Amino acid sequence: MTTSALLKEALDTFAQLFEDARAAGEPDPTAMTVATASLDARPSARTVLLKAFDQRGFVFYTHLDGRKGRELQANPHAALLFYWPRVRSGVQVRIEGPVEIVGDAEADAYFATRPRGSQLGAWASKQSETLDSRDAFERRLDQAEHEFAGRDVPRPERWTGLRVRPQMVEFWYGADFRLHERQCYEMDAAGDWHKRMLYP
Repeated sequence: MTTSALLKEALDTFAQLFEDARAAGEPDPTAMTVATASLDARPSARTVLLKAFDQRGFVFYTHLDGRKGRELQANPHAALLFYWPRVRSGVQVRIEGPVEIVGDAEADAYFATRPRGSQLGAWASKQSETLDSRDAFERRLDQAEHEFAGRDVPRPERWTGLRVRPQMVEFWYGADFRLHERQCYEMDAAGDWHKRMLYP
């Protein structure tokens, strides 16, 4: 099997499991943990929502000045984790790779699909900074609503998408007695993809 065929196999497997998660009634199949690390190797993790995926990678949106945005600009590598307990006997998908900022046109197109309240919230929030009170945030939200009254809300310049380009994709299938099945797809330094099984 060619390396491109292996990448396609991994992405097709992800797409099928993603649809299985929808059909199984997972509360939000798009929810994924994204782990980042600072330049001094301190990790942090949080849940975000997957907004797009294709052969280029897996995209989520955030503010570049928030903690994860700052860390991913300084150290542009991330790990993603999906967990769908209602699929089969539980499925995890792990993805690791470098991160890039999506193009402005792609970010603008996605931002335009967001509910207006979410668009205004992107302007009102100083993501990850200290907030003195909820009232202070509500005032910033009112200011944004007043500023953009009667017109479309543009995307804030520093609010954009981040794409994780997979270099490793692992599928973890739960089994009784912790005898799990693990299939790992990896790209080597030459850019060639390989597939191997892992012990549970």
